[in-house]
Amino acid sequence: MKKIELEIVALSHSITQTHSYAVVLGEVNGLRRLPIVIGGFEAQAIAVALEKMNPSRPLTHDLMKNFLNAFAIDLHEIIICDLQEGIFYSKLVCSSDNDTIEIDSRTSDALALAVRFGCPIYTYENILESAGILMEDTAGTGKKKKAKQEVMVEETGTVTSNEDLKSLSLDELNTLLNDVLESEDYIRAIAIRDEINSRRKK
Repeated sequence: MKKIELEIVALSHSITQTHSYAVVLGEVNGLRRLPIVIGGFEAQAIAVALEKMNPSRPLTHDLMKNFLNAFAIDLHEIIICDLQEGIFYSKLVCSSDNDTIEIDSRTSDALALAVRFGCPIYTYENILESAGILMEDTAGTGKKKKAKQEVMVEETGTVTSNEDLKSLSLDELNTLLNDVLESEDYIRAIAIRDEINSRRKK
């Protein structure tokens, strides 16, 4: 199965949802984005590494990296390999000497380690097709410009409830999705995307 490379383009935070963040992955040389909801601790771990901050004591993912390095184990890549009932599943592809092993991992932990090792992030077409969001190509190039690897934290004061979404037509949902994407409110975008997908399956 062909792998599609992704990169972290943003971290989005909703102040009305305690400890709720979305890490947004962008398709390299493509127009699709994949938002994944994660916890506050994991979001902090990713942000610290992206910003190249040096905590006074190693965080959990720093400790894991130091442990792997001590035993000459390299994190070759991570793969977001499955999506079941809204939950993303990932694996770490590690190598040591001539051996390669795949280890199951929470996606948030896998991303935090990927940033620290500087290794590529991959997923599969079926996952991007079902959970990705297509961004408009405003430049008409057919490709997304490669994003700088930086953290953007977007605070939003409103969250669209499921009941509100159910009262909207499909056209209204698509319009709303475009609006929240422009404001980079990925938490709301996830809810709207899921509502659109659920209707298309019926």
